[in-house]
Amino acid sequence: MLAIVSDIHGNLEAFTTVLAEIDRRGITDIVCLGDIVGYGPNPMECLDLVIQRCRGAIMGNHDFAVFYEPFNFNSGAETACFWTRRCFEGDPDATRRAARWKFLGNLPVRMKTAEFLAVHASPRRPINEYIFPDDIYTNPGKFVSIFERFEKLCFVGHTHVPGVFLEGPDFYSPDELDYRFELTDEKAVINVGSVGQPRDRDPRCSFAILSDSAVEFVRLPYDVETTVKKVHAIDDLDDFLGDRLLDGR
Repeated sequence: MLAIVSDIHGNLEAFTTVLAEIDRRGITDIVCLGDIVGYGPNPMECLDLVIQRCRGAIMGNHDFAVFYEPFNFNSGAETACFWTRRCFEGDPDATRRAARWKFLGNLPVRMKTAEFLAVHASPRRPINEYIFPDDIYTNPGKFVSIFERFEKLCFVGHTHVPGVFLEGPDFYSPDELDYRFELTDEKAVINVGSVGQPRDRDPRCSFAILSDSAVEFVRLPYDVETTVKKVHAIDDLDDFLGDRLLDGR
């Protein structure tokens, strides 16, 4: 089995909760679909855990923004990006600082295995294209191009909204699937949701587990109040970045 996490966003309480559940289930393989950092109050600790625990990770738009420059970010996200960069640069341990920057800068934009393709955003634009559930109605032609770019399964994050897109195009939320998507020969884009900043009105952290026959969506409550307090205590992080965690938005 393989655990697939995404969009940790510097939320240490959420990430450690997810890792504890992965350990409880005896799963040793973990991959991360990007946005390890950005928004949240513990970017360095979360990156260190990804380095230690994940067999592979890919670059998200916030990882890219911290290493290079933010692109098309709102003011709160941009300020959080520059604060995150200062955290990395301010580490007095030069060896650890260099190792973190090297890891962040070397993140690939795609991960391809015999079973699946994994990207942060979409197989068409792997770092920053959003695939929203409403797109099946407002932009169905987009899915023709997206589904041409992978063979069977594609795992994504980026929108922080978990669920399964089929070629129809159709979209099924984890609730509609009873939190389990049975694998067939049908192509699917599977959004694993967000560990650290869910946006589907469910504040519980989200990740997925891939087995030979199915993808299981997992939701877990965590100590969100502690994370909110940490955000509120950092002047460069907008209070909204903490408050939104309480409502999953």
